[in-house]
Amino acid sequence: MSVYVFGHKSPDTDSVAAAIAFAALKKAQGEDYVPVMQGKPNPETEMVLRHFGISAPQEMTDAAGKQIALVDHNDLAQAPDNFAQAELLAVVDHHKIGDVTTNSPIFFCAMPVGCSCTVLTNLYERAGVRIDPKVAGMMLAAILSDTVNFKSPTCTEDDKKAVATLKEIAGVTDTDALFMEMLKAKSAVAGVPPMDLLHRDYKDFDMNGKKVGIGQLELATLDQVADMREALYGAMKTQKGTERHTILLMLTDVVKEGTDLMVLSDEPALVEKAFGTKLSGNSMWIDGMMSRKKQTVPNMQKAFGC
Repeated sequence: MSVYVFGHKSPDTDSVAAAIAFAALKKAQGEDYVPVMQGKPNPETEMVLRHFGISAPQEMTDAAGKQIALVDHNDLAQAPDNFAQAELLAVVDHHKIGDVTTNSPIFFCAMPVGCSCTVLTNLYERAGVRIDPKVAGMMLAAILSDTVNFKSPTCTEDDKKAVATLKEIAGVTDTDALFMEMLKAKSAVAGVPPMDLLHRDYKDFDMNGKKVGIGQLELATLDQVADMREALYGAMKTQKGTERHTILLMLTDVVKEGTDLMVLSDEPALVEKAFGTKLSGNSMWIDGMMSRKKQTVPNMQKAFGC
């Protein structure tokens, strides 16, 4: 029976690369693991798959009746549909420990690093398994993406060491050039529907019983979205509906190393308190904010009393 490896909803490069890499590792160890995606890959991930000549995993969102593994998440909000009707065998992640539970012991590996593919590099080394050069390229790209080319506060020495290892295997000589090619794909917004942009890198979180959605767009310059801010805010309103307490959209300027945080909330003052900054209209500039995982989510959780 095949084991399906799921990355999180709204798949990004790490969730897709980690699924591919973990499935390849398990296959090398004689087990039938299959990578899948919970949705279509974003433009950056499409570019990376194309660059390294790897076929996109099949799309799958329903886990009912399947044996599964999770990579790059361990929260029910990001897990596949009908998770309770699946048998979870493994988790590989770099986020906080979430609310996924099991009835019996499983393989669970979570490390405080910037990317799930850094964890997987470690697992390959521990297993003594050679990484396929194409897979190594995907893993390398995922680390560059998640750490914003080492600029993110989530970046660790382990991430840098993993990149040094993977670039040799993949035959990549200029990681800066690869990152810029990825950023060009990731930050392309012209002609893209606002809701698609909101969902490009989006996650829902349960914060003390309140549902909070946080999306992120990494941009070369905020000028790229200057003419579409109202449309983006409209997409946030649609997404919020009556189900969510707050929607945040991080417009992250990779060059200036900061984020213009768009806010739609039942309690705007709570968001202001979370970041110690006042809203100007429906947004606030937060210098140095690059990471949803390390800078946005923890501040919001503290504000909600989590």
